[in-house]
Amino acid sequence: MKRIFIPLLALAIFAPTATAAPKAITAGLGSIFSAPIGSEAMVTSGKNSVFLTNKSNTTSDIEVIALDQGQNKAWSTVIDSGADEIATAIATDPLGNIWLAGASASQGVAESATSLAGIDNPDNVLINEEPTLRTDMANVGLWKVSATGQLLATYQLSTPTIPVVSSLSVIHSGLSMVGSIEGKPFLLTATTSGAFGKIIYFGSGKSEFNVVARNPDGSSTIFGSSAETLAGKKVAGIRDGVLIKVSKAGAITSIVRSSANGASRSWISGDNVNLVSGPVIVNKSIESAVTKFNSKFAPMWTLRVPSTGASQTLSANGNSYLALTSRSPITGVANWRPAKPALIVLTFDSKGLLKAATALPGLVKPLSLQYSASRGVIGLAAASDGTVSIFTLVSR
Repeated sequence: MKRIFIPLLALAIFAPTATAAPKAITAGLGSIFSAPIGSEAMVTSGKNSVFLTNKSNTTSDIEVIALDQGQNKAWSTVIDSGADEIATAIATDPLGNIWLAGASASQGVAESATSLAGIDNPDNVLINEEPTLRTDMANVGLWKVSATGQLLATYQLSTPTIPVVSSLSVIHSGLSMVGSIEGKPFLLTATTSGAFGKIIYFGSGKSEFNVVARNPDGSSTIFGSSAETLAGKKVAGIRDGVLIKVSKAGAITSIVRSSANGASRSWISGDNVNLVSGPVIVNKSIESAVTKFNSKFAPMWTLRVPSTGASQTLSANGNSYLALTSRSPITGVANWRPAKPALIVLTFDSKGLLKAATALPGLVKPLSLQYSASRGVIGLAAASDGTVSIFTLVSR
């Protein structure tokens, strides 16, 4: 009996246990509020939500608007140097200051006035200096605004042509920004006192840098895509998503390509703990992939969801959040069957298990996903008509 009993006991102990499938999550409803007209991006600073808009007056100007928790205007600041400037990236530093990066024109220097000594001017007509013609916005523009709305500093770096800054990250160790100049992806760093480093180019127009995260040691982590060989790593799909670590000295120290056969992939959102998302396109099929990588760029968990490709990620309070435009049912979300593309925010625990879902009716494209200690997760999204709104995950 022993010879029979012992193996059976072992089987009873070590055989896999059947478990019930996780219960489907019911999507709740979030809250939607009006955002300042023309808002293009959003960050949080203290208890305020801060919005970036670009305005066209006599020149192109930047407006920064802060709303308090009650959606009332706390302050607004217009950045107008007298020359053209636009901001395409916004971030906050650990002190709550708001930083903006984009393109700016050099301020024209008026020609020296001709001496009027000895010339008759019986009517005392005031003769003004003639301003110079506008110059192209061939400078990286960097602006620092305080948490209460004062413009603290303006910095410029001359570039060969108009730069396009796609992302900005600011911490105590300084700033990192990425974008493109003459179609080539670049990384640019700076100190918080406005001393720029050298513009570093990687690859050609076949690569794209979408997001950057500044690291405490002065290095930068870049998320984007590439259809060419970078740092010896060849393209595997039609286009691969890339995660790149660049040292403080400007050398690539690590690169990982995310690929699939016949697929075009890109990482379009990411943060400083390597939670990234982006589209996976195979023929006419589009999914949004969300992946949590560790510090060595090894995937910890990943998920794909049918979508239109737009997405934003956020890590906060031990959770991971994915805002995406979904156009079909999502596995694990019980009541989500949109008739047309719609915005939903998925909440995952530290292991990547779905724990909540929030529907935002009427919104279709996530623009920003942020965290506020006073309001929790808060975001900015666009409707199909182009109007923008603020949303939270808590219903009113």
